[in-house]
Amino acid sequence: MEDILTKIVAAKKLEVENFKKNENEASLAKYPLFNRSPYSLKNFILDEDKTGIIAEFKRKSPSKGIIKDKASPKLITRAYFENGASALSVLTDFTFFGGSVEDLAEARLFNPLPILRKDFIVDAIQIIEAKAIGADAILLIAECLTSSEIKIFSNIAADLGLEVLLEVHEKEQLDKWNPAIHLVGVNNRNLKTFEVSVQHSFDLLPLMPEEAIKIAESGINNPDTLVDLKKAGFNGFLIGEYFMAQEDTPLAAATFMHDFSDQWQRFKVNNEN
Repeated sequence: MEDILTKIVAAKKLEVENFKKNENEASLAKYPLFNRSPYSLKNFILDEDKTGIIAEFKRKSPSKGIIKDKASPKLITRAYFENGASALSVLTDFTFFGGSVEDLAEARLFNPLPILRKDFIVDAIQIIEAKAIGADAILLIAECLTSSEIKIFSNIAADLGLEVLLEVHEKEQLDKWNPAIHLVGVNNRNLKTFEVSVQHSFDLLPLMPEEAIKIAESGINNPDTLVDLKKAGFNGFLIGEYFMAQEDTPLAAATFMHDFSDQWQRFKVNNEN
């Protein structure tokens, strides 16, 4: 039976081919945001005054269906920013996640934070589009790209001033990393089955490139887990479904981030004494 990731990638390739009938590098370069200087996702993650959390705006998912399809990008992403998020992640895939480039553009308008374009990148034109709509970083998924494609795409991103988060799920995929990539994330969700285990992050951490900023992704729903991941050596954490699935997303995000910050500060104080 065809897995979910294969279906998504096949649909994305068709979508991109249709997109290229109307847009190209020259037309995207005329977008108002194309010439803005991107924020550094790496630097914001490492900022000790923030939480290290990349807070996600996601309307639905293949595994959970509709999460919050009528949500306001402005309302939710501002709450993320105001409560200590280091960065934002915005889903721009419509078919499977209900997202859009308009969601990212709205988030960009109201937040002085790096924004990760969360999508399935299969073509260079999507990277150029990411720059044009105000993204600061892109996601490259090792599961569905070759080492050669990742190298080409990460170099294109670097040329545009965008940073790359390389997402891996299996240890063999770490071989696809290259020095043009600043951040490496362990996706605790299997993109073929959508099963989740946070233990996956702990297992792969010792194998990750030493110089990379290390991000744990998916399945994180407790501040205690973030403390354990940070103690282990992770720099950042991508949290999406948990915040969006709560009835009051801004309140849930605020409570979670404040609890984590308090716990981490207590840990640091206790270890300094």
